[in-house]
This record gives sequence, structure tokens and C-alpha cells, in this order.
Amino acid sequence: MQRIAVFGATGSIGASALDVIARHPERYRATVLAAGNRVDALIKLCRVHRPEHAAVADEAAYAALRDGLRDAGLATRAHAGLASMESLAASDACDTVVAAIVGAAGLSSTLAAAHAGKRLLLANKESLVLAGELLMHEVAASGSRLIPIDSEHNAIFQCLPGGRTDDVARIILTASGGPFRGRSRAELAGVTPAQAVAHPKWSMGPKISVDSATLMNKGLEVIEAHHLFGMTGERIDVLVHPQSLVHSLVEFVDGSTLAQLGLPDMRTSLAVGLAWPDRVASGVAGLDLIAQGGKLEFEPPDLDAFPCLRLAFEALATGGTAPASLNALNEEAVSAFLQGRIGFLDIPALVEDGLTALPSARAESLDVLHAADQAARRHANAAISRLN
Repeated sequence: MQRIAVFGATGSIGASALDVIARHPERYRATVLAAGNRVDALIKLCRVHRPEHAAVADEAAYAALRDGLRDAGLATRAHAGLASMESLAASDACDTVVAAIVGAAGLSSTLAAAHAGKRLLLANKESLVLAGELLMHEVAASGSRLIPIDSEHNAIFQCLPGGRTDDVARIILTASGGPFRGRSRAELAGVTPAQAVAHPKWSMGPKISVDSATLMNKGLEVIEAHHLFGMTGERIDVLVHPQSLVHSLVEFVDGSTLAQLGLPDMRTSLAVGLAWPDRVASGVAGLDLIAQGGKLEFEPPDLDAFPCLRLAFEALATGGTAPASLNALNEEAVSAFLQGRIGFLDIPALVEDGLTALPSARAESLDVLHAADQAARRHANAAISRLN
């Protein structure tokens, strides 16, 4: 029986993970459920899955979680705070961790799981963008099995026999293009938050949806791919593929290209992560290409209309703390956009301004990365204030 901790249980990836887990009660059990501060939603999940432990990142929500679990008649133990979540990720309460907390808040528990040698199903981009070298070092040192859950990286993982990359010429990430594919930069000026979160293919949270709309999501995935598969930025390409059926491609030195295809449903990659090297039913139907329109289209990304992708490649090339700064600047800008404080095109402008102004240092430790993260957030918030 595989004992699974789902970090980010109340989000869309958490829901998909729990769906796959529930389909195989003979193989899997959700023993730890963790979330940010959505106590009512977490308690509702605990009623269904009856984990041994439930945790919220917000320490102020501890009493509400404890009392809610008690009132529901559950024996589930309540926990609160990032330190508690780190402890749970590393504890014998689980042997697999689904790391799906959005943002920098998910970094500490992800590192703790890797250090403890857990099977790590990684859906938290920031762990690799902020601290890719540190995370991959922990994975190698502990013998942890890291399986990426983003559909694009999971596709690459599936296309690499035995994980070998010696004979790989390049990897190609696909992007749906988001809700504004084909629009010019001028046409994006009046985009609203409601329009930006209406993704045409995927059901995601608001922050990730905005990142998809700006193509920053794909930029972060480029940085992730660098760390996961040991590829330089020059060997990573991006293609816009509006059907979202080809999730990524791997080109080998002999001219062969392998691609992984499937319906756009996160349960597939989660099932791969949970069962690998075996396969289990995910609840996702097989791919009928004729029913999907019978054609697959590809086009280059428009870096003038969507400069965030270019900025991510530049941050990767700069190295050091630049990717951490990129991530923090973007998080603050997206938050301000969702609050209606800045415009859509202000997001890449703020990120570029910050990358230009903030020096990059060697990413020698988590303390250095946290300092770069905080400096970038201060810079972004000062710039946002000037726009209001």
C-alpha cells in the first residue's frame, strides 16, 4: 500500500491526484492532506478520504481546522505552519509526496520530501525555478525518485528510456498558446483578469492561468526542464500547439523524434507518477485523433506579444539568482493584475524592469535564494505602487 501525502490538496492538481488515488484503494491511500488556508475545503476532503493528518500553511487557521475535524467526527490530526508541513513531508506518515502547492510556499516541504528520500511527484514549478540545483542535489543524495507531473515534463520523462539524455539533441515543450493566441501586443492592452483566467484547454488556478496567458508558465517550464533533464537553454525549444494533445517531444541525435500524446487531463501524468514503472487506469479516456479534429498544428511563439517567455530564457542564461528573481517579480505582478491594480501588459514590463535592476548572485544556499526572492518582491511592489 503506497501512503501518499497530497500537498495542495484543495487545488486542481490535488483534486486530480485524489481522484486517481480513489480509483485504486488496493494500491494507494491518502494519508496526509495539506493546503494553504482553505480550511472548509480541506475538511470536506478529509470527510471523503479520511487521512491520518491534515495541515494548513496558515498557522492562524489551526484552531478552525482542529475544531472542524473534531466536529466532523474524524480522527484526523490537525497541523498548521510551514514547519509542520515540512515535518509531515519527511515523516513516515507517507512514502510518496504530491508537491502541488502553488508558489514559493511549496518549496520547503518539497525539499524536505526530497531530503527524506520520498517518491516525489513534482507539480510545484517554483521548487525548480528557485532552487533547482539544491533540489536536484537532494534528490541525488537521498535516492529520491522525482517524477515531474506537469504534463510537458511528464511527457519528456516518458519519452526518455531509462532516463538517459546522452543521446538527446533537444527537447521541445509545447504550449497551448493560452486564451490570447494570435492576438497582437496592442490587442492585449485591455485584457481583464476574468479573460486571462479563462484557459481554453486546462482547468487551473488563477495564478497558473494568468501565467499561461502571458506564456510565463512556459518560461518557468523551460527553467524546470533545464534542471530536470540537464539541458542548456540552447537545447530547449518551445512550440505553440493549440490542440494540446502533443504534450512534449524529444529529438535524438539520430534524427528520431518521440512525442507523448494524450487528452489534456492531469490525471494521466499523476497516474504515471504514482505507478511508474507500472501503468494504472487514470480515469482519462484514450486519444481518438479523428474525434479531436484529425489534425495537429504547430507554430512558433510570438515573443513580441508574449515577452515573458523571452525573459525566462534570459534569466536561465544569466543563472544564479536570476530565475528566483524572475519568479518573485512575476508572482507579485500577477497578484497585482488579478486584484485589478495593474494591466496585463504591465506584467512583463515589471518583470523585465526588475531583472534589469536587480543583480544576480551565485545561488549558493537557500538563504541566498530567499534573499533574492524578497528583494525582487520589494522591487516589484515599489514599481506597482508607482503605477497606482
